[in-house]
Amino acid sequence: MMEREDSTFHYNEVFPLEAGGSLNGFQLRYSTLGKISPARDNVIWVCHALTGSSDFTAWWKDLFSEGSVYDPRHYFIICANILGGCYGSTGPLSPDPATGKPYFHTFPTLTNRDVVRAFDLLRQYLKIDQVHTLIGGSLGGQQVLEWAIERPSVFRHIVPIACNAQHSPWGIAFNEAQRLAIEADPTWKENERRAGTEGLKAARAIGMISYRQYEIFAQTQAEKTLDKLDNYRAASYQRYQGQKLADRFNAFTYWILTKVMDSHNVGRGRGSVEEALSQITARALVIGIQNDLLFPIGEQRFLARHIPQAEVEVIHSIYGHDGFLVEFDQLNKILKHFYREKISVLS
Repeated sequence: MMEREDSTFHYNEVFPLEAGGSLNGFQLRYSTLGKISPARDNVIWVCHALTGSSDFTAWWKDLFSEGSVYDPRHYFIICANILGGCYGSTGPLSPDPATGKPYFHTFPTLTNRDVVRAFDLLRQYLKIDQVHTLIGGSLGGQQVLEWAIERPSVFRHIVPIACNAQHSPWGIAFNEAQRLAIEADPTWKENERRAGTEGLKAARAIGMISYRQYEIFAQTQAEKTLDKLDNYRAASYQRYQGQKLADRFNAFTYWILTKVMDSHNVGRGRGSVEEALSQITARALVIGIQNDLLFPIGEQRFLARHIPQAEVEVIHSIYGHDGFLVEFDQLNKILKHFYREKISVLS
């Protein structure tokens, strides 16, 4: 069985940011699986979601195992931890070269455009001229769209999942509610690694309500007795999810990356959203999730209407938005059909 390899890319020049600031260099932690072909035409590039890491085998394992659509015996799979992240890439807890101390609250504002430009520097460093498929869900799906617009000739196929062309007022409101929870933590203003941790727990609990939906809570968190007056299963579940994230993440990164999502708008500086999407030349499979509260299916249908070579498929899931991290059988089936359809058309 092939093993995942982890590496770090270092960029040592000034990196200008879309919002006007800059980073005096950065690093990206990235993971790879499989071997690149002699023609270097078998690259699958994965963009992770909000709190993900470069270890795609941890959260999308079933897409990258033997016999799956992206079998590592045939493909070279790569994923980089997002700029601003906390899994080995430069982020708010990294040392500021100007002071030698962590950035904390002084870390500059990032956008998805900054993120994909950093990814593109890694791509060039690895001498990857063409990517067979660029795939990602949620925040990662937003980056798929940005990158495919920025570098249209690089990508043969793109698969944006459960995402949108412009983040909605509804989505921004959810993110702001989470940031308000972090702000309410009295430790948040401190320059300390665990600052805002209690607020982060509350933020994650808020976020879970948008990632899941009514039916899955009803099935998994319903009480087994009629006599409960407190300590409900749903309440314990929310606390558990908050603690689980706090154990592996930090409030500074969560703050930065929710702002990255809020600022997502492919039309900014490109005339319009529709005009920006029309610049994508890759063949696109847009995937939405039935009952997704955060990124409703209408947003994916909009993408498919305005990307020139696009089709849309729907995952049916009681999990809501999180369905893209759960419904592996449906994802594999949809993706395999997408590639088979291309072969049959060409033949």
